[in-house]
Amino acid sequence: MTRWALATLGALLILGVVTVAVARFFGKSGSRASIGVSIAARWLAVYVLWGFAGGLALTYGLLATYYSPAFAVIGLLGAVCEYRAHVRVGRQRGLVIFVGVQIAWLVFVLFQNGMLAAGW
Repeated sequence: MTRWALATLGALLILGVVTVAVARFFGKSGSRASIGVSIAARWLAVYVLWGFAGGLALTYGLLATYYSPAFAVIGLLGAVCEYRAHVRVGRQRGLVIFVGVQIAWLVFVLFQNGMLAAGW
């Protein structure tokens, strides 16, 4: 199963690089395809980083629970919202959504582990 996941990820990255290269070749560096690939790459990277940090925190006892598939769903919704904001309003508004979702996830994880409860 890991091989299929890595093969799929590699194929998506190669497809993204080819799409961006074709868009830039035709003079459209800010095309929707290149924006989509950029946002997808950013969210994939942040999913890996959150999973790694959550796994380490579980291993060393800093967290009692961490559910990484929940972030996959939240990340997918965040990526769609970021893409729509980037296309409609601009890059800065999209990045605000990206950072806001990260902060919201951190607060969720801390609350889930009882670190934001009253009297902590």
